[in-house]
Amino acid sequence: MDFSENETYDYDEHDNITYNYDDYTSICEKEDVRSFASVFLPVVYGLSLVVGLTGNTLVLAVYVYSKRLRTLMDMFVVHLAVADLLLLLTLPFWAAAAVQGWELGEVLCKIVTALYTINFTCSMLLLACISLDRYLSIFSGHKDRFLGRIFKRNYSTKLCLVVWTISFFLGIPDLVLSTVKELPDRRVCMVMYPSSMAIQARVGMEVIEMLLSFLVPLLMMIYCYSHVVKKLLELPPENRGKRWTTIRVLLAVVGVFMLTQFPYNVVKFCRVLDVIHTLISHCGTSKAMDQAAQITEGLALIHCCLNPLLYVFIGSSFRSHVLRIAKAFGQRRRAAQRREDCGVETSLNSHSQSQKTSTFSI
Repeated sequence: MDFSENETYDYDEHDNITYNYDDYTSICEKEDVRSFASVFLPVVYGLSLVVGLTGNTLVLAVYVYSKRLRTLMDMFVVHLAVADLLLLLTLPFWAAAAVQGWELGEVLCKIVTALYTINFTCSMLLLACISLDRYLSIFSGHKDRFLGRIFKRNYSTKLCLVVWTISFFLGIPDLVLSTVKELPDRRVCMVMYPSSMAIQARVGMEVIEMLLSFLVPLLMMIYCYSHVVKKLLELPPENRGKRWTTIRVLLAVVGVFMLTQFPYNVVKFCRVLDVIHTLISHCGTSKAMDQAAQITEGLALIHCCLNPLLYVFIGSSFRSHVLRIAKAFGQRRRAAQRREDCGVETSLNSHSQSQKTSTFSI
């Protein structure tokens, strides 16, 4: 989770205490912040879990039905769905912790905290890979030959492994340093850095997370999709309908990413500055920052629910696969009633083999 408690600069929404500032030594009681979190976070996390599980599970179900990944885009989207699902599965633990504190032990604290960081980072990096894959699918000139070789189907597994490895290394500090801290009225799961390196390590990790989870994907999206849009605008007038549909999709992808991730990272950046320069010296400001962190982090997690819609459901080939699955299910039920299983399954199999496009193409 973002910015857990800290012994020296203790102002986060979980600890609910602020102290050890040079010019602000009084205790800041944050019962109202904690009350807000105990209602807001379970609601947001619960809705995200239900919607996200439905969408991402459907993506994986279509892959299982289609038997194989047909393109590199398919590979990225399936890995994106897995990362989002693993991230969403950590939300019930954080929702329970917001209501009654952490009561699940230190081992689970370490695992859940690390899974959150690993899968959030992996999800964002895969979005960058998807944007670059779309760019390379249109531009295959000399300057892109090196990237083109990397993004060939043969390298897809290795490329995804690199993304997961980077994300895993980013989650190691959470896995090692997360612990359960006893407070007067509750336990909290948090990352505790050694006092000798608390500020440096914390700031360094937050900066790396912002770079990998926001800045790199954003710059990749802007560069790749702007060139794709420019290329689409050069298409002849007879393709105008499909051209503008694709452009609207790309604008929606970038717009949703900015809407969900930009506020979250602005708050993270402000808190990094506060750790370095101790900018927050009033209790009211500290409370406002805590609630801003809660709201923007909840907004950022909504992106896990929107990924299937933005990258999969809008694809015509994916819709055809969903309709085919629904048709297969209906035919199988009717076949069981009418004792005509063989004829129905033969028809379905021949229809499935006629599909040659990417399962998740857009």
